[in-house]
Amino acid sequence: MQWRNYRFINGLLVLASIVGMSFALYLEHVKGLDPCPLCIFQRVGLMVMGIFALIAFLHNPVSNLMKRFYSLLATLGILWSVGVATRHVWLQTLPPDKVPSCGPGLNYLLDALPLKTVLNEVLSGSGECAAIDWTFLGFSLPVWSLAFFSVLLLICLWQLLRTYPTSRKAKK
Repeated sequence: MQWRNYRFINGLLVLASIVGMSFALYLEHVKGLDPCPLCIFQRVGLMVMGIFALIAFLHNPVSNLMKRFYSLLATLGILWSVGVATRHVWLQTLPPDKVPSCGPGLNYLLDALPLKTVLNEVLSGSGECAAIDWTFLGFSLPVWSLAFFSVLLLICLWQLLRTYPTSRKAKK
């Protein structure tokens, strides 16, 4: 069964990361949608998952410990994206009078403030993160992102927690 193969699943995760990033870049560069800071942070988690899935795909470890290690790192990456996307969706559901005010852009924050302060500022969200610029079937981009990241998280968790067959070499 191909879907149970560790390497095959990591290949699918890499492909999903490439497709997700390609779509984000398409919306940014072709459709002209500028990403807010929360969107950028969601991309970071997707790329982290994709990088560790690629490493696992290329390495194709025999050891169950290494399989779980790569899966843990990929899971942490996409868990970050799920968390940030959840925050983003929550910001978009706030009434207009409860939305935080817009702050300076991410580039300015990175230049002017320490990283810990930047993370705190970005994750608290701003007015630009609450704006809904794009919808599909009545749902905003952060809602679709959250759904996509949640499916990837479930796959990563399955890779992390599943029982791997013992190798034939270990039986001999």
